[in-house]
Amino acid sequence: MNEELSLKEIACLQLIALGKTNIEAGKALGLTHHTIQYHLHNAYHKLNVTNRAAAISKAYHLALIKLPIDTLVTKSG
Repeated sequence: MNEELSLKEIACLQLIALGKTNIEAGKALGLTHHTIQYHLHNAYHKLNVTNRAAAISKAYHLALIKLPIDTLVTKSG
C-alpha cells in the first residue's frame, strides 16, 4: 500500500465489513451512496484490490478495520 487511507475511506470499509450496503453506509455517515462509492473506489485503488471482499480482507490484515468476530471475542474474552 503506497498511500494511506483517509478516515472516510476507513469508515466506509468498516461499515461494509459489517454488512452495510452503500446506501446504509451513506446514511450512517451522512453521505450519499455516490460519495460512499467514491471513497470505496479510492480505497480499492490504494489497497490494490478490485472488490469489496478483497478490500475488507486486506484492510483487516493491515489492522485498519475490525470484523464483527473481533468485537465478540474482545467482549467475552
